[in-house]
Amino acid sequence: MVLLSIKLLTIHKQFEFLPVQLDFWHPDSAPHIVTQMQVDFHVRADQSRSVQTLMEQNEIQYEILLHNLQEEIEKQFDGKRNFTGRHSYTKYNDWDKIAAWTNRIAKIYPKLVSRIQIGSTFEKRPMYLLKVGKESGRKKAIFMDCGIHAREWISPAFCQWFVKQAASTYGKDKIMTHLLDSLNFYVLPVFNIDGYVWSWTQDRMWRKNRSKNSSTNCIGTDLNRNFAAAWGTTGVISNDPCDETYYGPAPESEDETKAVATFIRNHLSSIKAYLTIHAYSQMLMFPYGYTFHKAPNHDELTEVAKAAVEALSSLYGTKYEYGASATLIYPTSGSSEDWTYDQGIKYSFAFELRDKGRYGFLLPESKIKSTCKETMLAVKSIASYILSYAS
Repeated sequence: MVLLSIKLLTIHKQFEFLPVQLDFWHPDSAPHIVTQMQVDFHVRADQSRSVQTLMEQNEIQYEILLHNLQEEIEKQFDGKRNFTGRHSYTKYNDWDKIAAWTNRIAKIYPKLVSRIQIGSTFEKRPMYLLKVGKESGRKKAIFMDCGIHAREWISPAFCQWFVKQAASTYGKDKIMTHLLDSLNFYVLPVFNIDGYVWSWTQDRMWRKNRSKNSSTNCIGTDLNRNFAAAWGTTGVISNDPCDETYYGPAPESEDETKAVATFIRNHLSSIKAYLTIHAYSQMLMFPYGYTFHKAPNHDELTEVAKAAVEALSSLYGTKYEYGASATLIYPTSGSSEDWTYDQGIKYSFAFELRDKGRYGFLLPESKIKSTCKETMLAVKSIASYILSYAS
C-alpha cells in the first residue's frame, strides 16, 4: 500500500472534520493534539488529496514529508535489504539474525556477556536478556530494553550496538572498563519480538504486540501501556483493542510485560537504573507520565538528564529536549518508565532517539552508526552517575 505522511505545523482545530482513518505517528492519538503541537500522521495515497483539501479549507498549515511511504521503506535499507545471513551493527537486523547474535556475542565474550531467557512471547518466541559486566560479587545493575514498540527499529539497533561496544572496548576505554568492573547491565535487545517480526514480514508500521483479544479480530496490546503504573487511568491510552494505544485487559496481561516485570521485581535489590529506548523525537524523559506532579527526586533527574543530553550532543550537535514525560510530550499511564520508578528504581529514563520527523520511524541505515555513537555517550553519562551516587 502506498502511504503519505503529512506534518501539521500549527493546530487550532480538532480532527473531527477528517472523514478518513489517520495513522498517528506523533502524538499517538488524536485526542492529545493541542494548539501549536507538531503532529505527524500518514494516510493512504488515495485519500491524501481529500485530506489536504480539508486541511486547506480549515486553514491548517501542513507539510508533506514523505510522498511515497513505500519508497521510503525501501530507502531505509540504503537501496538494498541485508539479505545475507550476516548480522551487521550498521544495518537493521531481523529477529532471526538478532537471536543468533545473542548466542554468538555471549560466546565471543564469555567473561563479559552471558545470555538468559527471561520468558517467552505470546507466539512462544524466547525472550533473551544479555547480562553485560565483569563478574565480581553483588554489584549495582542497570536494566535497559529496546524495541517495546515494533516499528521503532533504531531502538533494537542501539541495544545491539551497546552490547558490542561495551564488550569490545573493555580494557581499552577507561570509562567503559570502570563501568563493567563495577556495574552489570541487563540488556533486552528486543522487548516486543512478535511485533518486531510482524513489522519485518507484514506491516512495517506495526506498533503493538501480537496477542489475540477476546470478542474482536483486532490484534495486539501496546506493551508500554500494560504496566501496573496508574494502569488504564489517564493520558494517551485506549480501552479499544483496535487502537494503537490499547492498554490490554489487565496490567501485566501480556506475556512480554509479565516476563520483564517479573525479572525486574526479582532483581530490585541490585537494579538502580532503568533505561527504555524508543524513537522518534530526540527526547530524554523521566517520571512521571501519569501525573503532572513532580517525582520526589525531580531536580536530580533533571540534572542527570541534562548532563546526558549534553554528552550526547557533544559528538554531532544533535539537539535533545529533556524533562518529565507528562509535561514534555503528553500524559500517559501504564508505562514501563513510571512502573520501574514506582518499584523503587529512582533513576528511570526513556529515550526517544532520532530523528525529529523527517524520517520518523524510517530512519535510514546510514544514520544508525551516528545515532548509536551519540546515544552511547548519554548512556555512559547516566551509568557513571549511577555508579557514583545511586545507593
